[in-house]
Amino acid sequence: MKKIKLYIATSIDGYIARNDGDLDWLTEYPNPEKTDYEYQSFFNSVDTVIIGGRTFRDILCMDVVWPYKDKTTYVISRNPSIQKDNIHFISQNIVETVSQLREAEGKDIWLVGGGEIISMLLNHDLIDEMIIITIPFLLGNGISLFSEISKESKWEATAFQKYTNGVTQVHYKKK
Repeated sequence: MKKIKLYIATSIDGYIARNDGDLDWLTEYPNPEKTDYEYQSFFNSVDTVIIGGRTFRDILCMDVVWPYKDKTTYVISRNPSIQKDNIHFISQNIVETVSQLREAEGKDIWLVGGGEIISMLLNHDLIDEMIIITIPFLLGNGISLFSEISKESKWEATAFQKYTNGVTQVHYKKK
């Protein structure tokens, strides 16, 4: 069985993006040592990506090459597009479909975001691990990391890393 892992950056006050989806506070944060915050190692450990529709559209609007071309991508969206390459859209039976993906053979699944999808999967006990990178920056408002959690769950911090630029990374596993 695959594990669903959230690997995400957040501000100190718990926001993953500005209200308009802008990530300038994150991409422009000083990183003089050019650390990747264990990203490449994590990226190599997954073969499937789950991403929310808004996050998907935000990436498409950036001037970048599709970053998950070697992964099978599932976009959870109210407005599905035509499937192409390794990109599939889920607009119905989301929890059931994600549960089936979890049961498949292969590497783990990366839950990229956004906040609504994260909360939905947490509320259905479908996230096994969380790797949360905290950028020492206060946004004041924006898109919340956990938008509507309706269910309590217990987590154990299994690893902690502090980088020289003040960024921290905590690995959590569900208890």
